[in-house]
Amino acid sequence: MNREIAREKAKALVGRMTVEEAASQLRYDAPAIERLGVPAYNWWNEALHGVARAGTATSYPQAIGLGATFDPQLIEALGDVSATEGRAKYNAATAHGDRDIYKGLTFWSPNINIFRDPRWGRGHETYGEDPYLTAEMGKAYVRGLQGGGEVMKSAACAKHFAVHSGPEAIRHRFNAIADRKDMEETYLPAFKALVTEAGVEAVMGAYNRTNGEPCCGSKALLVDTLRGAWGFEGHVVSDCWAIRDFHEHHQVTDTPEESAALALQNGCDVNCGNTYIYMMKAYEKGLVTEEQIRTAAVRLFTARYMLGIMEGSEYDSIPYTAVECREHIAKAREAEQKSCVLLKNDGVLPLDMEKIHTLAVIGPNANSRAALIGNYHGTSSRYITVLEGIQDAVGEDVRVLYAQGAHLFKNREEDLAQPGDRIPEALAAAEASDAVVLVVGLDETLEGEEGDTSNASASGDKLNLLLPESQRRLIDAVLAVGKPTVICLMAGSAIDLGKAADDANAVLLTWYPGARGGKTVADILLGRVSPSGKLPLTFYRNEQLDLMPEFTDYSMKGRTYRYFEHEPLYPFGYGLTYGDVYVIGAQVEETDAQILVHAAVRNDGACDTQDVVEIYVQNRDSANAPRNPRLCGFKRIALAAGEEKTVTVVINREALKVVSPDGERIAEGRPVLYAGVSQPDARSRELTGHACIEIGLA
Repeated sequence: MNREIAREKAKALVGRMTVEEAASQLRYDAPAIERLGVPAYNWWNEALHGVARAGTATSYPQAIGLGATFDPQLIEALGDVSATEGRAKYNAATAHGDRDIYKGLTFWSPNINIFRDPRWGRGHETYGEDPYLTAEMGKAYVRGLQGGGEVMKSAACAKHFAVHSGPEAIRHRFNAIADRKDMEETYLPAFKALVTEAGVEAVMGAYNRTNGEPCCGSKALLVDTLRGAWGFEGHVVSDCWAIRDFHEHHQVTDTPEESAALALQNGCDVNCGNTYIYMMKAYEKGLVTEEQIRTAAVRLFTARYMLGIMEGSEYDSIPYTAVECREHIAKAREAEQKSCVLLKNDGVLPLDMEKIHTLAVIGPNANSRAALIGNYHGTSSRYITVLEGIQDAVGEDVRVLYAQGAHLFKNREEDLAQPGDRIPEALAAAEASDAVVLVVGLDETLEGEEGDTSNASASGDKLNLLLPESQRRLIDAVLAVGKPTVICLMAGSAIDLGKAADDANAVLLTWYPGARGGKTVADILLGRVSPSGKLPLTFYRNEQLDLMPEFTDYSMKGRTYRYFEHEPLYPFGYGLTYGDVYVIGAQVEETDAQILVHAAVRNDGACDTQDVVEIYVQNRDSANAPRNPRLCGFKRIALAAGEEKTVTVVINREALKVVSPDGERIAEGRPVLYAGVSQPDARSRELTGHACIEIGLA
């Protein structure tokens, strides 16, 4: 059903409602209107990396791991997995009269905020630090969630609009200041792309203020930009209880009625929270008009008609058995394989199991389910930890010794509850083994959302880039044993392992790989799969935090790979494979709208692998260009050992423009392209052993 037809149906229905009935439909938990045959509907559902919080669902890697795949086609397929399972669960729930929270078809995903500061606890919900990568992955997920049929399969939501990336502890009262250049260059491009190119149905406002206005009631963001400049026709939802912040924390209003009015006047259609229960009082006080209430209600019922909720659709026949079916689990496994990033390998990987008779698997995340799933997750019918994956993979011929070694994070309460030092047990296991897999990192209790984490000291944000001291002590002790050691790092953000990364033989970043991710990690360690993920964010050295702007400073100077002025620990776009892939040459084909880069790529290694061809652009002699080359195109490629092939990457000419201080995109300087499997920087050359190919343009 196209939007115009749906809108006319919505207008007719809302026109039959009283003002009070229309106002009631602006709540996230919209009640039924029995006299009109309108069922109750709860707008709140989640599908960040699989349908979340609604029981069993296929679980795939956390969003930051999906960003590391650099594979929009895969992300679109995963969006379809979530839409299909969401439909199956909706059909089953409504058949039993359940229309409660997390049962609807409006998924508040993806999170396309920019992971600008490595301390931000929610950064692992995003696709990373780069606006272009975020836009490409976000568009793909929206296409997968919404489908291309007559009826939307589910509704996607771009969040959190806009300029939102911590600190978590003060988000309810914080004012993010961003100039026009940073807005246009960094904070708005992904949202614009999802609205104007992918047709995302919903946009969610952020908790904070941006340049003085609360995001969920911002004229600049919601009226002038979203609906004005971009022509957005979908619906806007507030973040949960964000409108209450207007009067309680931002103090831009004095009463709930004034807050409800400010949000509605600026186009926030549905309130996640309880402030819109004051909407009729606001109406009675003359703060909002009947037309404004009905306009918002029409937008919401337009979405419900487009989803087939009101009249039915072909998706009503999707059975519950589609949930966690074999095909969906296989797609999640593909994502696991493509997301893991090999940061270091001196040749110990893949492990030679003909020489290993006893293998020690050590660490607090080795047998942790929590480290598999990240946050905003569903429930899996089966979990496979790294320990279990290795045990299953090596079979009966290899003895696997397990030691937890340390608590994930040791504080006074944990000391009292679980006294004793577990390092001696870990040392005994390491000493008795031929090799060690050391599984360390974080989980959602150490990095996450304020109010959704046990890390009360930082409200979900990280205080630094180091692992907890209990884990650092464990790592140092195990490495001192001197056995070949692989560190598996399970985390959703930049971690500095310090000297341990130098002393270990290999470092594999697994992110939060999904409920069954331990099987894939084992397959990578044993060489059944070659790692091929790329970092979607910069890994800094811990001491480099002192060189960056304050966490509360939203200017981009000194932040992310585009503006960082020092050598990072690991660069954006970096990731090794078991092959030896590099670009050996490139040719350019130019049209008025596009540039086609034909890159010849070779795998000189002994292993079949996948890799990602990355194209960067730098505008030389431009005063307005970012300090460093920026990503403008990429494509995943599969290469057998010894194989050479050519891949074509399409670059939009708009990507060659730079942004002026006034926020205008302009053609300036002399654009130069770089083609490689990493960034065109010294650190990437040092780590990969290969340089990018420089390409001049006409």
